[in-house]
Amino acid sequence: MSTDVEKEPGPQGDSPSQGSPTPPEPEKRKREYKEFGHEDQKATHANVDMSTVPVFVHIELKAEDLYDKEKVDLETIVIDDVFTLLQCNQEGLTQAEADRRIELFGPNKLEHEKQNAFLQFLSFMWNPLSWVMEGAALVAIALSNGEHRAPDWEDFVGIVLLLFVNSTIGFYEERNAGNAVAALMDSLAPKAKVKRDGSWSEIESANLVPGDMIAFKIGDIVPADCRLTEAINVSIDQAALTGESLPINKKEGDQCFSGSTCKNGEAEGVVISTGANTFFGRAASLVGQDDDTTGHLQKILAQIGSFCLVSIGIFVVAEIFCLYAGFRYSYRRGLDNILVLLIGGIPIAMPTVLSVTLAVGAQQLAKHKAIVTRITAIEELAGVTILCSDKTGTLTTNKLTIDRNTIRTYGPFSAEDVILLAAYASRTENQDAIDSSVVGAIGDPARARAGIKLLDFKPFNPVDKRTEITYRELSTGKLKRVTKGMTGIIIELCTRNKTEEVENKLEADVEEFASRGLRALAVAYEELDGDDHEAEGNGFELIGLLAIFDPPRDDTKQTIDDAIALGVKVKMVTGDQLAIAKETGRRLGLGDHMYAAKVLKDGPTPGSKFGSLDEMIMDADGFAGVFPEHKYEIVKRLQGLGHLCAMTGDGANDAPALSRANVGIAVEGATDAARGAADIVLTEPGLSTIVHAIRGSRIIFQRMRNYSIYACAVTIRIVVSFAILAFAYKFDFPPFMILIIALLNDGTIMTLSVDRVLPSMTPDSWDLTEIFAFAIAYGLYLTASTVALVCTILETTFFQDKFGVTLATNPIDHNDPQLHMIVYLQVAIISQALIFVTRSHGFFFMERPSVALMCAFCIAQLISSIIAAYGDWGFTKIQAISGGWIGIVWVWNIVWFIPLDWIKFAMKATIVKSLRARHERETLKQVQTTGVPITRTQSRAASVHESLYSNRVSFIKRAARKVGFGGKVSMKPEELQRFSSIQAQRAGATLARNPSRT
Repeated sequence: MSTDVEKEPGPQGDSPSQGSPTPPEPEKRKREYKEFGHEDQKATHANVDMSTVPVFVHIELKAEDLYDKEKVDLETIVIDDVFTLLQCNQEGLTQAEADRRIELFGPNKLEHEKQNAFLQFLSFMWNPLSWVMEGAALVAIALSNGEHRAPDWEDFVGIVLLLFVNSTIGFYEERNAGNAVAALMDSLAPKAKVKRDGSWSEIESANLVPGDMIAFKIGDIVPADCRLTEAINVSIDQAALTGESLPINKKEGDQCFSGSTCKNGEAEGVVISTGANTFFGRAASLVGQDDDTTGHLQKILAQIGSFCLVSIGIFVVAEIFCLYAGFRYSYRRGLDNILVLLIGGIPIAMPTVLSVTLAVGAQQLAKHKAIVTRITAIEELAGVTILCSDKTGTLTTNKLTIDRNTIRTYGPFSAEDVILLAAYASRTENQDAIDSSVVGAIGDPARARAGIKLLDFKPFNPVDKRTEITYRELSTGKLKRVTKGMTGIIIELCTRNKTEEVENKLEADVEEFASRGLRALAVAYEELDGDDHEAEGNGFELIGLLAIFDPPRDDTKQTIDDAIALGVKVKMVTGDQLAIAKETGRRLGLGDHMYAAKVLKDGPTPGSKFGSLDEMIMDADGFAGVFPEHKYEIVKRLQGLGHLCAMTGDGANDAPALSRANVGIAVEGATDAARGAADIVLTEPGLSTIVHAIRGSRIIFQRMRNYSIYACAVTIRIVVSFAILAFAYKFDFPPFMILIIALLNDGTIMTLSVDRVLPSMTPDSWDLTEIFAFAIAYGLYLTASTVALVCTILETTFFQDKFGVTLATNPIDHNDPQLHMIVYLQVAIISQALIFVTRSHGFFFMERPSVALMCAFCIAQLISSIIAAYGDWGFTKIQAISGGWIGIVWVWNIVWFIPLDWIKFAMKATIVKSLRARHERETLKQVQTTGVPITRTQSRAASVHESLYSNRVSFIKRAARKVGFGGKVSMKPEELQRFSSIQAQRAGATLARNPSRT
């Protein structure tokens, strides 16, 4: 690049003409360059009598007052009023007063209580499915102790073992779950520099109280919410709290948030809020704040459990009336029949099987760099319909960049020349975010000092708001000077090309950048005569305007397209400003139907096309200027509309929404707070891993759905089969053999966790009516196969005549021990074989199962056949059968198994088709009446019954209650300073109610 461009002398002031007087020129208007950013506000005083602090005893400030300026006008309270409210001064507190205040305000940390591990383990035995099994165990050990017979120890031990296996797996999962409150707690600064008794010292940040004077410098974490009393070139990175891309310059009187990082300068301030009452603490209070403890998978388990319990209950009651009242059974004989229904009908292993399926799925997702911290989130991810994504650091790189496509030039220099000259005027070491972006734009940072000799450099400061370099160009030996900075400052320095035309063009360009959320950086250039690098130059000339923005990640657009192809709608939810959000949305193809966060409070404007806030949220491509409460509210409303919602983020400000969402996803590089609140943590940059996770979760969902149909069908076939046999033949099947069937079945079905299935291309959902319809059809068919076999043996001599087989009794007794064994083998074989039908969409042989499932099935059937051949166990009323009978049972089951596929096709063509058509009609009707394109469903905070199946992770809520996290406070982004004033006022009110006695 050549910068050897001849410059004309700048315009000189001419003396007034001696001729006739000229009319006075109209005064030139002062231009205001409306650059992108926050507007400054003038300081005011609190509109209360500051001479009598105890007046605050009578002030009750509510969250709504934040929006009502007629009630409270505290948005710009001066620092002197803060000192008055907090009854302190710049000399700090005495140690005695600090000790008194820590009793009033509590420690500056988030607390949580530890849960008793033993009680946590027992809690997994506290749900309706477990209650029935526990009741069956009591029946076996206590109620069955009669009629000169010993208690049923075998059944009791088997049932208890089954319960303990399930509880152990659930307990292990929960104890390893991430604790969001602990992660937020760890994010607080551990040490703080504080002024006590007139001298500075370092203490644990947990011991800070409102009124303390603190100090921090570059690299320090702000230990508590404070108002600055001194600030020297201070910039604070609060991206993790508010989502703002750039570090924020702070001046005296500004507020700094607990947990933010000082990136430049040093400051002193007065603490106005600590612990749970800080901005950071309020975010923590929203984590796990929901009133419900019922997750989505627990809801499904509740409904499946209800189906099984109702089915069992109907036939248990029927047996009680029929066997005792009708057949006059003895107490113990009837009890054994009821035990068969209880043990065989309850899918007690369902939580275990689903947990293993999810755990194996989590390991598979880990291969795609997605770490699952709550395994039930995998099931919910399969059904996610809306993905709410934070912008800064998630959709974008969180690294400022020069947008080469929008560079504006105003002189003889090209866009590349402007970037290089701007890089000259930038630091190459200890860079701030803007200098880093400019130097990064030239590719090789060494070019920023190549071919020049640095003579003088003036770094950026909040007063001049620009940087400046004076250098000698080695190729020509000329002295030159370049400056870059805020547009209004730079144009005032320019004297060479500051014409009306250039100013109009510059003003239009700056406004265009602002409307698109791009930060403008003006660049000017001048040459110096002579060798004095401190001399005045020949006048600055505006040469270019750079646009700075936070660019999208390279893979973000493709990831969003892939998510949409999978039926998942993406919405941007960001703490950045509206113009930035719209520009990012346009670049990513998300759309620019974005709204400011205030619409969540105000609702749609009168006369708009939206009839309700829900419609507006559904239509929006995103929301900007949001804070933790807003993100949380958006997710909550989408869930209220029946959507399963996923939320991605990387900062502490995302933690509440990550916790509330059905699936919270912390992206690579996320803070500890975000990772602690998330269900899935990504370890690779960007969102591409989410697409792999969605596909993987849908595979896992299919496995769980297949098992659910199977489990419900087995419940029906066991309960109905043995009830009918008891009613028809007074058939007393031994309960212990039902326990053996259950153990073998569950052992085989565990291998479904690695079965081969295909993911769906649309979000999955639990259509339980469809599942129950399939289950009833399969269950009744398998019941018919068992009843038909028993009828053939008892009512005919077909098998004896054709195959020469015999039974232990002749004539055949209805409770022949070998007949019990035949029934055991028939039920065990065909029940397990059913899984090959439920796992396939077409013919069972068209979809190859996994090797693990096939091997497990073969091993289980081999064990069942060995038991049938050699199982002479007197205590269970069974006796080994011949190889002939074993062959007959196998052939019988194969013959009955083949038509199962045709039953599946018939169900799809009739009942299932009818159910889906009815669902579509209801959805269409809902759209026509409300305009919201989804059927409203019951809230996650459903019923008491469903809560009985809830995940037992409740210690987060107890921790929130313990530290007094209260009602939700909504806040507009521009009213942060007002919030700090109210924090100070509340602390003052507490002190007024508790005056010092010293």
